[in-house]
Amino acid sequence: MHGWLTRLRRALQPPARIADADWDALVASSALFARLDAADRLALRALAEWFLARKSFSAAGGHVLEPSHALAIAALACLPVLRLGHGALAGWREVIVYPGEFRVKREHHDEHSGVVTEGEDVLIGEAWERGPLILSWADVATDLAHPFDGFNVVAHEIAHKLDLLDGAMNGVPALPRSIARREWIEAMQAGYDRLVRAAERGRDTFIDPYATESADEYFAVVSELHFSDPAGLARAEPAVAALLARYYGGETA
Repeated sequence: MHGWLTRLRRALQPPARIADADWDALVASSALFARLDAADRLALRALAEWFLARKSFSAAGGHVLEPSHALAIAALACLPVLRLGHGALAGWREVIVYPGEFRVKREHHDEHSGVVTEGEDVLIGEAWERGPLILSWADVATDLAHPFDGFNVVAHEIAHKLDLLDGAMNGVPALPRSIARREWIEAMQAGYDRLVRAAERGRDTFIDPYATESADEYFAVVSELHFSDPAGLARAEPAVAALLARYYGGETA
């Protein structure tokens, strides 16, 4: 009961205001924020305040988590929901930050042989269903310093969180009424299929071939590009780029 009351009080308590100096330092630190207009920066600041009040941050792997790190991650996590609202970030409460790449143990089940093998993946980000958002600070910092180079680990993982809102990680997030589910699936599937064919033929592709892993990874990778190289994405996959602009609410670069 005590834990429930604590959570209720936190939910009802207005978020603490981000200090002007801290916010100004963040905006000045990356062209990703500086390129936003005044109205969007104000909305992003309010969302980041909400995020910091509702999500808990913890360090792992020996990382020293600075308040500026939490603020930067909060702003990056809220950028994809600038038009969707903080309700799109519901259902989970924790952010775990490593200093750099981290290892995760996996089990792989071969459907044909039935053999189960164990291994480790080296990751820079991960999003668990109703669980934490896990990030490499080194990669977050690189994305802040070079925001338009085609990579954004926080946007990638938040895309997975958005994908999970309807209960299934399948590359189809909960969609606004302005986008029909069939329209989304047709455009994304066509883009995914083109990428798979190009990768199978050994062609160089603008979209990272990692996106061929699954439909959900394709959505996460093209979401990264929407925030970090929308012009490049529009050249490579105009229909996908246009759909993401409608979903996220426009280009940021």
